[in-house]
Amino acid sequence: MNLEEKLHDRNIKPTAMRLLVLEALENAPMAMSLNDIELMFEKADKSTIYRTLKTFEKNKLIHSIEDGSGQVKYALCPESCECELNDLHYHFHCKKCKSTYCLSSQHIPKIELPINFELEEANMVLNGICASCR
Repeated sequence: MNLEEKLHDRNIKPTAMRLLVLEALENAPMAMSLNDIELMFEKADKSTIYRTLKTFEKNKLIHSIEDGSGQVKYALCPESCECELNDLHYHFHCKKCKSTYCLSSQHIPKIELPINFELEEANMVLNGICASCR
């Protein structure tokens, strides 16, 4: 599926900036922060990139990760993902290079909450040293 089809599949109108940001996220081996993406596009407006990321997140094309670094990171969702609780997975944050990786094959186990509690989101981040830094 090409970039425009991926956007259409999630009901997102393709624009030049959306296509560029999607391509950057698709080619990234790890999750990226707003600042990471902004550095890739020297003439792009930071607020435009931020709005693009929020549009992608709202339409379940990407998910955000708060990895403890102080910067929210963004990563593409698998095509089958609907960002439901059963789609949640672990993330690995390297303490040395500060990179964050999705561990998509490692799903967060279902948690039984007390009566009348409603889980809206979960964020499981494992911290350590990545293979590149070892």
